[in-house]
Order: sequence, then C-alpha cells, then structure tokens
Amino acid sequence: MALMKFKEAYPNYREKLGNNSNAAHFDEYSVYSQGEDKVGSIKDALFETTTGTIRYLIVDTGFWVFGKNILLPIGLARFDETQKRIYADGLTKDQVENMPEYSDDMTIDNDYEERVRSGYRSLGDNRTRQFMGKEYKVDEYRAYPGSASLYGVTEHPGGTPSSADSRQVAGNYDREPGLYAMDRDAHEPIRLYQERLIADKDRFKTGAVSVGKRVETETQEVSVPVQNERIVIERSAPTNGAAVAGTPEFNEGEVVRMETYGEEANIRKEAFVREEVSVRKETDRDVVTEQEKLRREKLDISSEGNPNVAKR
Repeated sequence: MALMKFKEAYPNYREKLGNNSNAAHFDEYSVYSQGEDKVGSIKDALFETTTGTIRYLIVDTGFWVFGKNILLPIGLARFDETQKRIYADGLTKDQVENMPEYSDDMTIDNDYEERVRSGYRSLGDNRTRQFMGKEYKVDEYRAYPGSASLYGVTEHPGGTPSSADSRQVAGNYDREPGLYAMDRDAHEPIRLYQERLIADKDRFKTGAVSVGKRVETETQEVSVPVQNERIVIERSAPTNGAAVAGTPEFNEGEVVRMETYGEEANIRKEAFVREEVSVRKETDRDVVTEQEKLRREKLDISSEGNPNVAKR
C-alpha cells in the first residue's frame, strides 16, 4: 500500500481542518518515552493513499540521537492533548539509535517497513488494550481478542504461523493492531470532506461623478433700429408772381412751432432659467453565472476474510 506525507497531500491542512481540530496541530506535539525523556518532535505523518489511514508519525529526534528522523507507528502513540505530548511508552534510546533512518526523498517499501516494525514489535506485544470492558494484551500473533470485530482483522487460529503467514503479517497493517490500531478515545473519527459553492458579493467603488456649475462668457451682438426726427424747411418761389390783394400785415415773432423726437438704444442684460438638472442614482441589475468542479470524499471500506463489520 502506498504511503504519502500528510503535509504534501494537504498543504493547506490548517485551513481545511480548522483551528479547533487536533489534527490541524499534530506537528506541534513533542514525543516522549516513558517518563520525561524527550525523544523529539513530530515533523509530519504518513498515511495510506487508498484508505486515508495514518500509519506512521515522522519524528525528528533532535539532539536525542543527533537529529535523526525515524518513523513511529501510530498505534504506539499515546496522545496528551493538554501538554501537547505524545508518549511512546517503553521506547529506549538504543531502539531509536538502531531504528532505520527516514528521509523525505526515500521510497518506502516492504523491506524498509519490516525493519521499522521489527524495531517496535516488543512495544506492540506488550501494549495493553481495552475490549468489552476488560484489559487484554496482544497474543503471540500480535492480535487482540475481538480485534476482528473492531478492526476487520482476521485472527490466526492456534498454532505456529507458516512462513507465508509471516510475510502476510509483515505486509498487512491490520494484522498488527499492537503497532497500528489506535484506541477509539485516542483519535478523532475519519472526516469526509466535500466542497460546495459559496455565492457572495463584494461591493467596490467603480467611480465617482461630481456635478457643478461654471460660468462661460461669450460676446453677442444685438441690433436695435432707432429713429431720429428732423425738421425739413423747404423754400420755393411762386410760379405766377401775382400781386397779393390788399395790404398784408407784416408781423414779427414765431409763426409755427414744431418739436422733433429721437430714439436711442437701451441695451441691458437679464438672467433667466435656461435648463434644470437633477442628479440621482439608478441601479442596473445583472446575474453572474459561473461553473466550478466540486470535489467530495467518499468512504472506501476494504476487508479481508469474513470480518463482522457493522455499518451505522
């Protein structure tokens, strides 16, 4: 079964899992052996790509064994959430020194995993477990009473396993619950994630319009016709030159008075309302439609033999 680093598969795991999830902070835990001997700190985890089950914790041993990275089977990890600690009860410094070293660029095969398992089997065989209200230890085949109903493990019948059985045990995680099975109260349930579309709107400023007034000046010309009166005096000689009968009176003084009038242009300016402007806002409505591919995790259950599995 292929193994993959958790942080490589989920680079944004803190955002996806949320701050309230212990799984989002697993790399903040320190590893201790039984007592107060600090082994190192959690660097990452390895999980099965087919089942999503975490199988190993990658431990940076720091100065305990000169910065060596090793794999710790998940079943041997006892979590203390209060102190952010993981206890690997019974783990010794000699075991860590003899453990095969892990590097990020290596390919994990069955031979390498068997070397890892061999270094921890004494811890797995001594690990106790609660089942049906009683405490049990693993038997000589590294199985617990009731492990088939709990984990889908097919237990060996009595007797000595054959070499083929030994190879099968080495290649099947469920055959060694002492190393890989976690107590139900020591880990969180498997969560299946699904994506969904969130339709929301962001309001932003598209622009601004300012409306004001300014004065423009232009020169216009207007013509106003005016009239001015004048007196025309015409003098002419009589055509017949006949004498006037009688003796005319010769008087001095004004005989005819005539007044004259004239016009002058009276140009002035007056203001009037040329146009009225009202300013308001109108909203244009539109519907934006987009398509996205959504992912959804589905649970795959695989088993061997005839386990008693209850799906609820």
